[in-house]
Amino acid sequence: MLVIGITSRALFDLDESHKVYEDKGLEAYRDYQISKENEALLPGQAYPLVTKLLDLNKRIKNERSVEVVLLSRNSADTGLRIFNSIEHHNLDIKRAAFCGGNSPHTYAKAFGAHLFLSSEYTDCKMALKNGVAAARIIPAGVPKTVESQLKIAFDGDSVIFSDESQEIFDTHGLERFDKNEKDLAKKPLLGGPFKPFLSHMHKLQSLFPQSECPIRIALVTARSAPSHERVIRTLREWQIRIDECLFLGGLKKVDFLKVYKADIFFDDQIENCDLASEEVPTGQVVNLK
Repeated sequence: MLVIGITSRALFDLDESHKVYEDKGLEAYRDYQISKENEALLPGQAYPLVTKLLDLNKRIKNERSVEVVLLSRNSADTGLRIFNSIEHHNLDIKRAAFCGGNSPHTYAKAFGAHLFLSSEYTDCKMALKNGVAAARIIPAGVPKTVESQLKIAFDGDSVIFSDESQEIFDTHGLERFDKNEKDLAKKPLLGGPFKPFLSHMHKLQSLFPQSECPIRIALVTARSAPSHERVIRTLREWQIRIDECLFLGGLKKVDFLKVYKADIFFDDQIENCDLASEEVPTGQVVNLK
């Protein structure tokens, strides 16, 4: 089963509530949340991803394949509004940890999470130190989703692949990078922090006929020829299907993500994330380096 740990601020729009906390303190925040506990929160940036993942359970017979766990800094008292909002939006989320001001990342591994989504970079980094892949959800406007199919887009290097080749590019430039990738075209890349999540998504895809699959996966990478071959051969070696591979050669990814209509895009470069978040929900992949 795929398990996703998500914070309340990634799932719902808690900007107004958080502003009360920042401006007036914890007691004012508590009073505010209790006074509004029967007023449902609006969807946050990761809401489309969560709803479509949970909907997969309705389509897979005799098997629960996805679980979403709420991990929150709220206390159970202030968190009642969040659970009421979960019920209001008919989200099949049963398990939760309310940590009373402490970082909720500590319970991600105990719940068996394969991915931790939070609006806090430090929480994501600590989750990764505990062995759980993590992404910081970039704040943006109201997420837009009009299609029933779940569409996830991944960057390549330092995300689904390791950072071995990215380091060559960062240190020595494009020419050395291209030479390295051409020389090692037949040697598979090592997996990155999001390879396990990608593998789980591929397993879910395999439960459906390809023509009727409710999940679509895209690789959106700055690579281009000749560095494309190593990517293709690596995915072949991993036996993972990617529905769309975009080798952009340095073009802005946001224009292509808008066309693709991603429910979420995962990238490790903050510049790409900030641009992408203007059009699609985006998670900045956290690395330890």
